[in-house]
Amino acid sequence: MTTTEPRRRWLIAGAGGMLGVDLVDVLTVAGEQVTGLRRDGLDVRDPAACRRAVVGHDVVVNAAAYTAVDDAETHEAEAFAVNAVGAANLARACARSGARLVHVSTDYVFDGDAESGTSASPYAEDAPLDPQSAYGRTKAAGEWAVRAEHDDVLLLRTAWLYGAHGRCFPRTIAEALASRETIEVVDDQVGQPTWTRDVAGLVLALVRADALAGTYHATSRGMTSWHGFAQQVAVAVGADPERVRPTTSEAFRRAAPRPPFSALAHTSLLADVLRERGVTQIGDWRERFTEAAPEVLAGAGGRPTSRRD
Repeated sequence: MTTTEPRRRWLIAGAGGMLGVDLVDVLTVAGEQVTGLRRDGLDVRDPAACRRAVVGHDVVVNAAAYTAVDDAETHEAEAFAVNAVGAANLARACARSGARLVHVSTDYVFDGDAESGTSASPYAEDAPLDPQSAYGRTKAAGEWAVRAEHDDVLLLRTAWLYGAHGRCFPRTIAEALASRETIEVVDDQVGQPTWTRDVAGLVLALVRADALAGTYHATSRGMTSWHGFAQQVAVAVGADPERVRPTTSEAFRRAAPRPPFSALAHTSLLADVLRERGVTQIGDWRERFTEAAPEVLAGAGGRPTSRRD
C-alpha cells in the first residue's frame, strides 16, 4: 500500500467461502482493515444483523450466496432468501450507513444461449438478463434488489470460479486423474475459468480507483470449454491431456440447466479513466491458471507444475 492510499475499513460477508477467504487475504496483505464474517457470524437474511454488522465500515463486499445450483431447483425460496432478500438487506444497511457495496453476481443471470460456441460474442455488462435456472433467477433478483436499495453499488459478475479454499473444478479433475485412467468432461459448455484471487484483486483495484457505481465483469480473458479446462489441469499435474475425453451435456444431465455459453465481456474495465487509475481486466485464463495451479491443486493428486519449473 502506498503512503497516500487511505486505509479503508472493509466488511466481507460470506468470508468462509472460496472467494471470501481470498478476499480477506488479498485485502489484508494490501494493508486494508478487514473484518470477515462467515455464515455463522452474519446471517444476511436478518435485516437487523446486517445493520449492526455494516456500522463502522467503508466498504462491504457481499460474497454470501446460496450457490447449490441443482438444489436451488427444488429449494428456490431458500435460495431467494439469501441471494435476493439477503442482498437487499445488506444494500439497505449500506445505504443507511454510507458504506460502498460490492455485490458479487454470476453468469447464470443470462440465458447462456449461443449457437456458435467459442466464436460467439461475450455478454456485455448491459445485456438483457434472462436466467434459465432457479439459481439464476434468484441472483438476477439480487442484482435488481441491490440497485433498488443503494446508489453506490459496484456489481461484479463472475463465473467458473476456482480457488485453493474449497471444492472446485480443477481439484476435482486432478483427483479423478489420480484414480482413473481416463475421464469424460463436457465440451459443449463454454466460459471463462477465473481464479478467486484475481477477482479479489479486481475488487480492491476498483474500490481504490473510486470506480463509478455500475456493473463490471470479473472474469478472465479468453474462453474455453470444460473439456479444454480439464486438459489444462491434466498438463498442470503432469498427466497426458488425451486422458481427458470429450462428451456432451446430454450425457451428464443435472437438475439445473447449465449455460452452453456464458463468456462475459469486459467493456467497463476498458474505460480510459479506469486504465489511468491502474485498473486492468484479469489476464488470459490459461496464463492465470498456470500461475494459480501450484496453490489450487496442492494435495489434490498428481504433482502441480511449479511456476519455477
